[in-house]
Amino acid sequence: MPTPRSVSDIKSALLRPALTSHFEVQLSFPQAIRSFLGVNQDNVNLACCEASLPGSQLATLENNNDRTGVTEKHAYRRQFDDRIDLTFYVDAKNYTAIRFFEGWISYIMNEDQDNNPFSAGTGPTQDAPPSLASREYNYRVKYPNDYIADQGLKVIKFERDYQQQLTYEFVRSFPLSISSMPVSFDSSSLLKVTVSMSYIRYIVLKTPSKTGSGGGSNPAERFNPSSQANSNSQQLSNLYNPSVNPDSSFRRNINRVTPDDARLIQEEANFTLL
Repeated sequence: MPTPRSVSDIKSALLRPALTSHFEVQLSFPQAIRSFLGVNQDNVNLACCEASLPGSQLATLENNNDRTGVTEKHAYRRQFDDRIDLTFYVDAKNYTAIRFFEGWISYIMNEDQDNNPFSAGTGPTQDAPPSLASREYNYRVKYPNDYIADQGLKVIKFERDYQQQLTYEFVRSFPLSISSMPVSFDSSSLLKVTVSMSYIRYIVLKTPSKTGSGGGSNPAERFNPSSQANSNSQQLSNLYNPSVNPDSSFRRNINRVTPDDARLIQEEANFTLL
């Protein structure tokens, strides 16, 4: 028999669907990558505008004619998707997202031209591969543990009220490809870069639904609208309330003037008397 429900329960379930527009992507990488890219922080957020929650399936074996012609399927392994596609906005100041993933892939292929003696015209050595522009260039890939992030990539799904959170953590991730980015004079639009990240499996972390009291480890604390509004208002207050009174030359707000302003007022008075 169906379980009876109140009208308020039905409304709360139907009128609060999960939205696709509230998520966050965190990237982490090994220490060798941080040193190569010159990044001092453990996690980075690169304004991801499009991602996908991963999926998986069970690999099964068929058992035929075991019970009077019935075919049964038995699961023996969980199979995960082999990649996740992430799309990032590209900033106009430094093209950070493009440079970040290009640098990561360059490290994987051992393309450090800044420290490469051959690229400076001194000839190849055993420790440095030839330059990319050289005819003698060859592939000399880094060891996987040097460029693979064991547990670094996270996709965090949350809602508008920042109270619910679903976190996917990807194991053994690294950039697999960077999609081409068309540019055109015909129309102007936001530049985006799409990167495919490889991984071997993902873990759905057990995170609390309510916001914690400290640490700022979840999006509810980092993206709280009220705290962001207070921060913005404080910055605007500092911007539009300078320490020096700008109206001192017009002799307004005399009680707020500084000694330098008082000296300027006195000079104006002396000039007027002359």
